[in-house]
Amino acid sequence: MGDYTIQISTKLIDQLARDDEKVKRRVRKPKPKKVVEQPEEPQDNGRELPSEPKSSPAPAPGWQLPPPVYLPVTPAPPPPPSPLIQKAEAIRAVVAESAKVLEKLDKQEARMQQELARRAKELHDREFKLPYQNPVPCADEKAACHECYMSNAAKDPLKCAEAVKRFEACVRMARHSGSVAMK
Repeated sequence: MGDYTIQISTKLIDQLARDDEKVKRRVRKPKPKKVVEQPEEPQDNGRELPSEPKSSPAPAPGWQLPPPVYLPVTPAPPPPPSPLIQKAEAIRAVVAESAKVLEKLDKQEARMQQELARRAKELHDREFKLPYQNPVPCADEKAACHECYMSNAAKDPLKCAEAVKRFEACVRMARHSGSVAMK
């Protein structure tokens, strides 16, 4: 092996320091290829494929077409998910979980509101309940007597004597039983 030296010019260092300039390279012209004639014809195994055209285009003079190559078709594996897609899927999963939690909280809130309304009604009924009031005795007889006087006051108030007697009898019985304390 020999000793080699590398010389780096200031121009090369300036070009490497600045990204805007590109190093110009010379493009080599391709050399023409030599044509090698093959005296053999491609071997045919005797089977024709239906997708193969019956009339093939004529090859250029001096060139032979190579036999077609059939490769098995296998589906390409799916590309690996990009980090952005993974982040988006993670965000979607969090949003879906949050929606489930929100549904649970809404149901719990509805149950708690129903329970609160029930307890408030029970408390209201217990605290603000009117005390037991004795029924007014002879209310029907009193109403009948009043109605009779209203309808017959101008014509003949003596027609209400029967209604007044029934009311008086009812009051007498209520006093006797002790249910009404008259003042």
